[in-house]
Amino acid sequence: MLILDKNTPLSLVKEPGFNAPEGMVICIDKPLTWTSADVVRKIKFRLQRCWQEKKVKVGHAGTLDPLATGLLLVCVGPATKQSEFYQSQPKEYIAGIQLGATTSSFDLEKEIDALYPWEHITGDMLDKVLIQFRGEQMQMPPVYSAKIISGMRAYELARQGMELPELKQALINIYDMEILDFTPPSFSLRISCSKGTYIRALARDIGIGLESGAHLTSLRRTRSGSFNVNDALTLEKFEEIFN
Repeated sequence: MLILDKNTPLSLVKEPGFNAPEGMVICIDKPLTWTSADVVRKIKFRLQRCWQEKKVKVGHAGTLDPLATGLLLVCVGPATKQSEFYQSQPKEYIAGIQLGATTSSFDLEKEIDALYPWEHITGDMLDKVLIQFRGEQMQMPPVYSAKIISGMRAYELARQGMELPELKQALINIYDMEILDFTPPSFSLRISCSKGTYIRALARDIGIGLESGAHLTSLRRTRSGSFNVNDALTLEKFEEIFN
């Protein structure tokens, strides 16, 4: 399996049919506002053109929301068969969260829909509440999520204004959380978690635990399994390699 990141000798990627018979995993630093599908389409088009090959199989291992940035693993060719393995690995995120307000999407995609008091919240309170969210737990996914309902993504139905059935809770695991900054009404966390964890939903639940409201203001995936965003390629660098 060929891993393409900042550390890969470029001579190895020009003829992947010969040099990577098991496929290729590309580490991309996904930019803000791009969907994961946008990134896959961009990479597929570039590889098709560079390799002069119409049939290039490309997929990603773990969706990132449009308003999230960071590490996205893109699998190419036979490596797509391993996407579920890569997706199942632990993830690490840096999350910015604002207290005292909620949105229907639990992030900045939608406007604030309710305000709550936050002045009572202290660093000690935040520490105590975060302890409750470490370990295995059941989490209710956001309505604006990639969950499949009647053959469509939940966010597709929600954005069309359609009424959704109640989503099912899922078992997740928060391995660790570290407060990086606490400047009320905002704070930031480093979060290590299992596959399927919605950080937006975690922000919602932390807000409830603090007897307030909260929503996500920023999210960056920094790790996925053994892969680190510091080694990831920008889309511009990827296009430069496969020009």
